[in-house]
Amino acid sequence: MPLKEIQKLGVSRLQILDDSGVADPSLDPGLPEEELLRIYRHLCLGREADERMLKLQRTGRMGTFPPCSGQEAVSVGAAAAISEKDWFVGAFRELPGRLMRGQDLVQILKFWAGYEEGSSYSLKHRNLPDTIVISSHIPQAVGIAYSMKLRKEDSVVLNFFGDGATSEGDFHEGLNFAAVWKSPVVFVIQNNGWAISTGREKQTASETLAQKALAYGMPGIVVDGNDVLAVYSAVREAVERARRGEGPTLIEAQTYRMSLHTTADDPTRYRKEEDVEEWRDKDPLKRFRLYLENRGIWDESRQEALNDEIRKEVALAVESFENRESVRPDTPFDHVLENSHPELERQREIFLQNISRNFPAEGVDHA
Repeated sequence: MPLKEIQKLGVSRLQILDDSGVADPSLDPGLPEEELLRIYRHLCLGREADERMLKLQRTGRMGTFPPCSGQEAVSVGAAAAISEKDWFVGAFRELPGRLMRGQDLVQILKFWAGYEEGSSYSLKHRNLPDTIVISSHIPQAVGIAYSMKLRKEDSVVLNFFGDGATSEGDFHEGLNFAAVWKSPVVFVIQNNGWAISTGREKQTASETLAQKALAYGMPGIVVDGNDVLAVYSAVREAVERARRGEGPTLIEAQTYRMSLHTTADDPTRYRKEEDVEEWRDKDPLKRFRLYLENRGIWDESRQEALNDEIRKEVALAVESFENRESVRPDTPFDHVLENSHPELERQREIFLQNISRNFPAEGVDHA
């Protein structure tokens, strides 16, 4: 019986900026100065907002949320590579990218504080809400992309999820259908090394996560997720491929979660501090700032001005969030069905009676 090799498969890794911010001239995407500064501003804005949210949570002014410090380059670099007509389907660690896509920080604060109005999306920016259930939004992203294809819209869907999601069924079903239908979707794995407290090596035997793309017949590539230019270039190429009708791409962005999985997590129980310190030297903000300085378009005085600007912007958002108008506690019932239903109204009444019985001093307005 003859044995012959019928296919050779491989996965490449892309890095453009080294740790000192020096770019490979043959790979530098050559973005204009204005766009480079827009990218850097949103890296810094995301970091400032993230750190402020952590303080709010620690002082009991906001609920549990997943910090994103250290991973800013993934969502910002990817968001910079799509246009307003494209869809942004994130998981829950894409705060900087969402801000770059025009999402209101006040709304984000309300969402993580547990207020219903934080989930009220106009979709004018084509951003879907955060998805807490791991990988459940991947089939939805594929469905949106296929819909765009049927409508002959020149739109692409950018879909983010973590490394843990690649071990879920929705991931495999979503990638399979996306490839078969040649849906215009770009999958971005935020591989931060941890699925909550489970290290990547304990959830998959694959050498890379990007190689899972090969099984479904789509390109897969690994990028340095702390290199915003590498993320931008990989996503840009995948977006152009999708617009040409050539289907999906899987991108594994290798990064690291510098903070907590969520504010209910204690990472000191499962990882070493020296590992965190090693990654701190690879900070995506530090690396991109050095790149801008090497190009002579950034300096300490501009950094101080930017810091002052974004601190005021975040402070104003927090002030607006904390001075929000109250809403009726039964508002969620308004959005279950398009029209009222007797059973739903019965449940609403029970809900309101329970509130009145358990919190009589609150003076809840049921009108």
